[in-house]
Amino acid sequence: MSQVQAELERVMEAWLARVRADTGGLPRQEYDPAWPSPCQVGPPDADGMIQWRPVARDLSADFSGLARALEAPVHPDFQAYYGSYWCDSFEVQAPDGGLTLLQVWNQADFERLIGNLLGHALAKQKARQPLTLFFACADEDDLFLSLENHSGRILLERPGHKPLRELAPDLAAFLGRLRA
Repeated sequence: MSQVQAELERVMEAWLARVRADTGGLPRQEYDPAWPSPCQVGPPDADGMIQWRPVARDLSADFSGLARALEAPVHPDFQAYYGSYWCDSFEVQAPDGGLTLLQVWNQADFERLIGNLLGHALAKQKARQPLTLFFACADEDDLFLSLENHSGRILLERPGHKPLRELAPDLAAFLGRLRA
């Protein structure tokens, strides 16, 4: 297990513990039969809600198509982050405030993520900026967190602009600062 995977698992477990403490159970969301996930626990209840929990993937996600499209290898920390679990996005606290860690619910969601990453990469290329790959949204309007692909640094960004500042030297260090 990589350091990124270990820190992500720690944050997920802390978040799940907080949800259990607050609600007495697992996270719940509206059931969508067209959007199944390995995360689902049991059938929907009478209110059309399902419980879910993060599930480790049997096989790591394949980022080779993204790498070919980008004409660059995808940073291993980024692959570990999105490639290790099936999970819905969830909210945590960073030293600078709240944020939502983006995750993938199922294979169709992963494919949608790849398409969004390609669109983001094209915008970066057009703006002649280094390639970044997003993984979280900040509570502040229009701010998101990304991993700079060539260095692995974690950056705070606003769409269409140069990164605002560095938040951490790498993804494992950033995840290590998060709390549920």
